Amino acid sequence: MREILTCVAFSLACVTARAQMDCCSKNVAVETFAQLAGDPVFQMYHADPRPFHFEPEGATQVHFSTPDGSTASAMVWKATNGSHDWLLVFHEWWGLNDYVKRESERLWKDLGINVLAVDLYDGKVAATRDSAVKLVQSAKPARGVAIIQGALSYIGGDARVFTIGWCYGGGWSLQASLLAGTQAAGCVMYYGQPEKDVTRLKGLHCDVLGIFADKDGGITPAVVAQFAADMLSAGKSLEVHHYNAVHAFANPSNPDYDALAAADAYTHTLTFLKARL
Repeated sequence: MREILTCVAFSLACVTARAQMDCCSKNVAVETFAQLAGDPVFQMYHADPRPFHFEPEGATQVHFSTPDGSTASAMVWKATNGSHDWLLVFHEWWGLNDYVKRESERLWKDLGINVLAVDLYDGKVAATRDSAVKLVQSAKPARGVAIIQGALSYIGGDARVFTIGWCYGGGWSLQASLLAGTQAAGCVMYYGQPEKDVTRLKGLHCDVLGIFADKDGGITPAVVAQFAADMLSAGKSLEVHHYNAVHAFANPSNPDYDALAAADAYTHTLTFLKARL
């Protein structure tokens, strides 16, 4: 009887995982960004990143199983104080490059919690705008969901989950917080594609901090205003900060990097996250 119950439980878990993947594989927010990436105007907001090399301190690469029968990888910085707080970091459309690793390490040092920089591209990194577009458009939403589910299993059911991401990763930051369920403790999204399904937003279990650029030709002020209205309709808390800057203004590899706006946005990010640790 115990074996039968175990098999039933495992089958139900597989059905649930497949249902979550099917739901998010059809997610409008994820698919909308992939379509946006094909817009030549939006592409022009992404100049090729400046070369940069960074050697993380105290970080290791880890691999974990994913519910689609594969594996995924991430960079992990472990807290030294036994914290159960975890920050999941999601890269821009360039991939998990050294800029993202440096930002992950900075957050690890400033927050003192566990940081997991998730690789949504399975090891691929773009160095040019054209290659980044191809990576975004070839990335399967269901695979992204599976990677996040694997990451959540890796950090464990006792973890309090915070998420942060920029651009492509900004949208995935919100999706990861939705997937984290009751473990979600705070979400930060920098100029990422918002979730447009109010019903899905009603299932969010944490507050959201949104950092947006008023000169963004993709995630426009109108898109942000609709997101704010949808969050209000869903009964969820959204804190928004607008900057008179272009898309990806907080990325130092961007020739249009705005150091003052990026510093201010980072201050708001730390304040938001520290208040919920």
